[in-house]
Amino acid sequence: MPIELADLREHGNLHASGSFRVALLIPMCGPAGIWAASCISSAQVAVAELNRSDGIQGRRVQLIMIDAAVEAGEPIEEIVNELIELGAIDAIVGMHLSAVRQRLSKVVRQRVPYIYTPLYEGGETTPGLFAIGETPQEQLGPAMAMLQQRFRPRKWALIGNDYVWPRSSHSFAKTCLKNMEVDLAMECYVPFGLPSMTKLVDRLEASGADAVLVSLVGQDAVNFNREFGRRGLHRSILRLSCALEENGLMACGEGNLESHFSVSSYFGSISTDANNCFKERYYALHGETGPALNAIGQSTYEGLHYLSGLLQDFGDVWQERSTQDYLPVVHQSGRSFTRKNGSKRPSVYLARADGIQFCDFKIL
Repeated sequence: MPIELADLREHGNLHASGSFRVALLIPMCGPAGIWAASCISSAQVAVAELNRSDGIQGRRVQLIMIDAAVEAGEPIEEIVNELIELGAIDAIVGMHLSAVRQRLSKVVRQRVPYIYTPLYEGGETTPGLFAIGETPQEQLGPAMAMLQQRFRPRKWALIGNDYVWPRSSHSFAKTCLKNMEVDLAMECYVPFGLPSMTKLVDRLEASGADAVLVSLVGQDAVNFNREFGRRGLHRSILRLSCALEENGLMACGEGNLESHFSVSSYFGSISTDANNCFKERYYALHGETGPALNAIGQSTYEGLHYLSGLLQDFGDVWQERSTQDYLPVVHQSGRSFTRKNGSKRPSVYLARADGIQFCDFKIL
């Protein structure tokens, strides 16, 4: 069972318990809270698998759930620093926004290994921190090129939440548009939890864009797509998202996602050997009514296995290494990998939303 944060603070160093304690940092409130159930359920599968063997470093793995939402009540940096100083955690697996990662990277300081799991903007070089998700170069660029070739939109719009991942991704997208000699019709960033998407969609509709890159998070993306769908804008504007997964797809509603494409290294319905094995273990643990399988959740499963492999293969040097070293960590994953530039990187797929499921997968 997960350890409660209050218990750790009360009892301090619990190494005598023999457990290897992993702080699982995930958003549990705010727009990104829609991902929490899938993240927890997927991480639990990894813990069950690790504990059926030798755990991590010969110790039974135990999760500590911590709310890493931007909107969380307590500052995440203070919580994590306190737990590290108490000797109460042995590692971090984080599925949260890049803004949170940037804050935590200044606090963790190589004291425990830190695995950052979701897609992100790239460029992470902090020693002891390993970002395993795909970057815009791997994900966004090929997807935009394929849609541009297929549909020939004359103008693109860029819409996102106001933080580092959308802004960095959109900077890359603008370079892609320039290289493809396509115009930028609109670029706009909005705060988390925007009460109404009406004015934003008004601006998009008036911009003359034929395509829009939607870099909104969780419930914000859902609310945007609902408003977009109510107006029937799919008849004139196609949508691309790097972060709309199966939970968001269902929440948007069957009629609000026509002409919507998502790009990711994982979809729950992809039929690959790696995913088929992961799904079998996931449903064996949680049953057919478990939370939806998606890229965000799968990343916590993979992050725990990556942590185990990292400490097994690089336990004596992980503090001096970082994401940019592309360490050949052997680990289990629901994703499939291909060899690129001498290293294994995840295969990336472009999918079309069809009702409340994804289909027409294209490998990029």
